[in-house]
Amino acid sequence: MAVSIKSPQDIEGMRLAGRLASEVLDFITPHVVPGVTTEALDQLCHDYMVNVQGTIPAPLNYCPPGYTPYPKSICTSVNHQVCHGVPGSKVLKSGDVLNIDITVIKDGYHGDTSRMFPVGQISVAAKRLSDVTHAAMWKGIEQVAPGKTLGDIGHAIQRHAEGHGYSIVREFCGHGIGKVFHEDPQILHYGKPGTGMRLSPGMTFTIEPMINQGRPEIRELADGWTIVTKDHSLSAQWEHTVLVTETGFEVLTVSEGSPDWQRLAAA
Repeated sequence: MAVSIKSPQDIEGMRLAGRLASEVLDFITPHVVPGVTTEALDQLCHDYMVNVQGTIPAPLNYCPPGYTPYPKSICTSVNHQVCHGVPGSKVLKSGDVLNIDITVIKDGYHGDTSRMFPVGQISVAAKRLSDVTHAAMWKGIEQVAPGKTLGDIGHAIQRHAEGHGYSIVREFCGHGIGKVFHEDPQILHYGKPGTGMRLSPGMTFTIEPMINQGRPEIRELADGWTIVTKDHSLSAQWEHTVLVTETGFEVLTVSEGSPDWQRLAAA
């Protein structure tokens, strides 16, 4: 496994890309309302990225081996959709929960982040799932430091999520990122403490747990991209891009509208 260690110049580029990705989520927040289609959200984000930020939407026409090109600029996963939901004509209604996943490219560097959005008034159960998933992501982030292991990250996420009665999707994981969208290492959201690769300063990767209200099994829809829970239970995901520093971690995908902004400002 060849893991890229980022130079100071690389890190500055990733800070910028990460902030811009987060600012797309800030921009789209007031538009996530009952009656809007996911396709309309995609168009708004696309225009903001291209015309305002001067960034490239990384998902658009992204085509890993075995896939057809992804047709949109963002991923929108609604309710029991786990990840990679393709924007379309679906009209959001009050009570829906939506994950929007943004990856931009700026000056060759990728910034990758996602958030959960309530549509109108959502149920207590849906809010709890989103909140626990957000906290689980942070439990993983807080394990990031030189000398810690990938297993430490996964174990912290798994313990928190399963401790609240939820299950973890195991087929998808976080990933190294930089000038390449997906690179080593893979960041599993489950694991055993002290196992796996040890972390070193200059590593950059995403932590993005997908947590289900019901069972962990998933399936792929006919579009070849959208992943859903087999039992149609709700799923939630949050994502940040993280840098391993000399003393701990730095979250690269933050902006003034981030739900984490106050927490990070006080750190």
